[in-house]
Amino acid sequence: MDPIRNPYAPGAGQRPPELAGRDEQLAAFDVVLERVARGRPERSLVLTGLRGVGKTVLLNALRSQAVRKGWGTGKLEARPDQRLRRPLSSALHQAVRELGHPQADEAAHVLGVIRSFAQREAGPSAKLRDQWSPGIDAPPVRGRADSGDVEIDLVELLTDVGGLAADVGKGVAVFLDEMQDVGADDVSALCAACHELSQSGLPVIVVGAGLPHLPAVLSASKSYSERLFSYQRIDRLSRDEADRALTSPAAEEDAAYTPDALAAMYDATSGYPYFIQAYGKAAWDVAPRSPITVEDVAVAAPEAERELAVGFFGSRYERATPGEREYLVAMADAAGADADPVGSVGTAEVAAVLGKKPQSLSPARDSLLKKGLVYSGERGKVAFTVPHFGTFLRSRQA
Repeated sequence: MDPIRNPYAPGAGQRPPELAGRDEQLAAFDVVLERVARGRPERSLVLTGLRGVGKTVLLNALRSQAVRKGWGTGKLEARPDQRLRRPLSSALHQAVRELGHPQADEAAHVLGVIRSFAQREAGPSAKLRDQWSPGIDAPPVRGRADSGDVEIDLVELLTDVGGLAADVGKGVAVFLDEMQDVGADDVSALCAACHELSQSGLPVIVVGAGLPHLPAVLSASKSYSERLFSYQRIDRLSRDEADRALTSPAAEEDAAYTPDALAAMYDATSGYPYFIQAYGKAAWDVAPRSPITVEDVAVAAPEAERELAVGFFGSRYERATPGEREYLVAMADAAGADADPVGSVGTAEVAAVLGKKPQSLSPARDSLLKKGLVYSGERGKVAFTVPHFGTFLRSRQA
């Protein structure tokens, strides 16, 4: 089949041709946008799930919905080694520009507040070259969002941005990917700001996406975060949804699958959206003609697995140190071949495999948690953030 017409997109954050299984989230977010714009109370949103389930894709789709409603939007990706001020300032700068407030002086004032918020990270005695500016021409507004206390500053900043949005009858949405990597002080400030905004009724919401333990991170920061956000777990697709993710793009290119081929694809991918795109692309490329058959899927599977081994599993494995890799392999061995996709195991079981005391393995485990390679869903347990990572690790040992 013509590889140029191959419709599948197995790329990080790339929107697939058919966004199957997310209709409920898209419809619910439309309601949130309308309610917030009308001054109705509504919670910010947090998406959680494993790697490869399409959180970033869905985050981008929700942002597109907000843009179509005329909202101001900005997106940032958290990193463990970066504070929130600078990337959030850039995101809000973009949101204010998208709002297109008719009063230039009002918009300039808020842009000046954003600049003050950003520059406060460098400190008052910083040299000129260190006083970073997010491309804002407006002069900084002294005495607003520049106290140095990020909780106070963030409340003031989002209050001013929200007021600007309310003037034009729209809203502002900040889309925050990898939210579990926001530092403890910053996540506490973000929760406090969202809490203040929800009470004041200003049209500003935060839409975060992160790994399964993100709710625990937020709860540890502020106890009321459980009621502050609407949590939605993004999971693998059902059989019908997975079939639609494969057949709808194929139909657009006048191609199809046999029923046996679709069953084989679901067995191979377990319904994980990233895997569906990878296997779909490989099956299309090897199939001589339509419909794609179960034999085509069998021929394509090794190529899809090689692609995943390099781009999905391997890139993460390479980030780990030798000691961390030893811990990962021990997790896979402790879970066994019949484990669930994330290989959830007890830390004591991992220690037993390695013949070491659990306390001696804490540094390796903590480092893997910070790198986002594992997560702890409950006390004394660890699991892979990447589905079927244990299978990949065991195949490396074979």
